[in-house]
Amino acid sequence: MSAFCITENVALAPRTTLELGGNAEHFVEATDDAHVVEAIRFAEAKRLPITVLGGGSNVLVSDRGVRGVVVAMRSRGVSKKDDGHNVCFELTAGESWDDFVANAVGEGLSGVETLSGIPGLVGATPIQNVGAYGSEIADTLERVTALDRLTKSTVTFSRAECEFRYRDSMFKRTPDRYVVLRVTFRLSRTKPGAPRYAELQRALAARSATPSVADIRETVLTLRRSKSMVIDANDPNRRSAGSFFLNPIVSKQEAARIASTHDGLPQFEQEDGRVKLAAAWLIEKSGITKGMRRGHVGVSTNHALALVHHGGGRAEELLLFAREIRAAVQSRFGVTLVPEPVLLGFDSSAL
Repeated sequence: MSAFCITENVALAPRTTLELGGNAEHFVEATDDAHVVEAIRFAEAKRLPITVLGGGSNVLVSDRGVRGVVVAMRSRGVSKKDDGHNVCFELTAGESWDDFVANAVGEGLSGVETLSGIPGLVGATPIQNVGAYGSEIADTLERVTALDRLTKSTVTFSRAECEFRYRDSMFKRTPDRYVVLRVTFRLSRTKPGAPRYAELQRALAARSATPSVADIRETVLTLRRSKSMVIDANDPNRRSAGSFFLNPIVSKQEAARIASTHDGLPQFEQEDGRVKLAAAWLIEKSGITKGMRRGHVGVSTNHALALVHHGGGRAEELLLFAREIRAAVQSRFGVTLVPEPVLLGFDSSAL
């Protein structure tokens, strides 16, 4: 076990995929559970806020930096139990998500192959209920072990207790209560089910009549690369947090109102009867085009939903552009877009 160490005035921009923002007032790399507890006790003793940082792929850090203690989850470890039909993996929060997916696919296990290429660490996945191409974390998650910041004890939550919704969970709604330490997933040795996402269905049909989990992973990676949604040092769109806005979910009446005056509106009915709209479509129809730039920031040349940093910029530039995009969509469609990345160090009314 490495020694607990707190450092001061640590740059956060290099620890995020957007490469924007200022410094952490205090910074801890937590390689085990005890480090998390010690960091919380340190913050409480000095009456400082505490922020948990994963892989930095879904955050925008303020130019002012982040006050208090930033805890970077760096614990490593994987264990598994195999009953011959299913395999349960328990992974620590600091494990790479896509490394886990690649290894699972390599073993021929199904359940997470459509979530290939998503950057970040395992501990962040249940918080956001990460999803792509018709699947989400909630589909295979068995339980989450977390640290209760009030009692300093570990607690375990079942899938139902996590209260998963679209890009949401109990952990996201109570950000100051729990720190995810370990996540357990149940994967299957059976043949993968037919993908539910139309774009993936079409791409797979051109590849194989009976795609394997490896086929699905490679197809998903190809699709994501075409949209600059994988980490690639040679991609000019690489400084990004992926999708910057959530796909809005509206009532059937609201969707019908928009569709009545805008042909071709993509609509996806949800289990609760509401309708999910495609944020990228709304953005482009509002006059925001791929490749549009505002100084050091802009829209990805490959996906209208991704905002990118071209280098040398400031977080406030990106936030101003995000506000411009949101205002354009609000004006055209009467729909308010909600940012997907976590805004660290900003006022609650920043966007």
